[in-house]
Amino acid sequence: MRALVFFDLPTLTPEDRRNYRWFHNFLIKNGFIMMQESVYCKLITTPTVEDSIKALIRKNKPPKGLVQYLAITEKQFARMEYVVGENSSDVISSNDHLVIL
Repeated sequence: MRALVFFDLPTLTPEDRRNYRWFHNFLIKNGFIMMQESVYCKLITTPTVEDSIKALIRKNKPPKGLVQYLAITEKQFARMEYVVGENSSDVISSNDHLVIL
């Protein structure tokens, strides 16, 4: 499965910008890969891991703004259609159960 995190955070004040950077760095340190600006994904292996990721995001959410979480299957993720732009090599997009890097 894939965990997708979407967020829209204010950046009007220095404190807002600090919170934005902190949340961005939090996601990166916890294994999320940036798909787009403010859209991050992470491969999750079990429902227990998914529950812990959701709890971690809730615990570390910024004080203002919008943060959304969505879990989708690998098959759904692989069916993503690129309307404009190209697939990034940073994101593993495969329907296979075993991916060797």
